[in-house]
Amino acid sequence: MGKVSYYTEEGLKNLKEELDHLRDVERPKASQAIAEARDKGDLSENAEYDAAKEAQGLLEMKISKMEATYANARLIDESQLDTSKALVLSTVKIKNQTNGMEMKYTLVAESEADLKSGKISVNSPIGRGLLGKSVGDTAEITVPNGTLKFDILEITRS
Repeated sequence: MGKVSYYTEEGLKNLKEELDHLRDVERPKASQAIAEARDKGDLSENAEYDAAKEAQGLLEMKISKMEATYANARLIDESQLDTSKALVLSTVKIKNQTNGMEMKYTLVAESEADLKSGKISVNSPIGRGLLGKSVGDTAEITVPNGTLKFDILEITRS
């Protein structure tokens, strides 16, 4: 069995849409490209045919991986989550003890991480360091250039 991943409703919907697009749109396109290349004659010297077959193989591999991910995806019931601790889907406001900077991050599954929108993976060093912490705790997080200390200021659900 594959690795279980946890998703928000939006994240699971996006995964399903991408998988459907690959199966329903990209797969027929790849077959069409192979058919067109085949119609051009001698397959032994047909680079276009070889490229189309290789592209189809890569696409099938991607579809297979996504199907496995989707099969092992679990929806997180946000109403059941404890708000006293930093967990998946918690929005955590932290303050860096070194420079006094305050930041807000939402802890999400690795597949939904997007730093630009403030979503960090629970598998990232900071995400792992914040998991299980409560307001008032200090998270000591080891990163490649040393150890960072963050004060947990607030934990909310988005």
